[in-house]
Amino acid sequence: MNRAAYDRYLAAFNAKDYDAVCDFYAEPMAMRFFGVSLTSREDMKRFYRFLHTYVLESVRVLNFAASDTLAAVDAIVRVEGLADLDRATLDANGASGLFPIRKGEVQEMRQFIFYTLRDGRIANVECALMPLPGQGG
Repeated sequence: MNRAAYDRYLAAFNAKDYDAVCDFYAEPMAMRFFGVSLTSREDMKRFYRFLHTYVLESVRVLNFAASDTLAAVDAIVRVEGLADLDRATLDANGASGLFPIRKGEVQEMRQFIFYTLRDGRIANVECALMPLPGQGG
């Protein structure tokens, strides 16, 4: 996956075109981040339909590196509350590691996102949170 392909992936994600997003993934897939575990196209579509009912999410890439087996992204992920999303609702939808958010609230997180690639498609995703630039840590 080169930067142009990743930009197409992000454009589909930001447009909430979940079928196009899923087309970037190998089967079987594994996506584990902040208490969420997705292992199929249906898991991914269900989870993001749920999440994006409550938040507007966008990703801004700071740094990108890739090889035949890995794409690594240093990004700012911005979420804006569209509706109140409380702890009980997150827990009930398999998202216990995500943060509650209120309507109108904005959260920005610096994430390192590692995509393991198999035959040019994403086979596994892992994420780590880091302090935002300028916040120390």
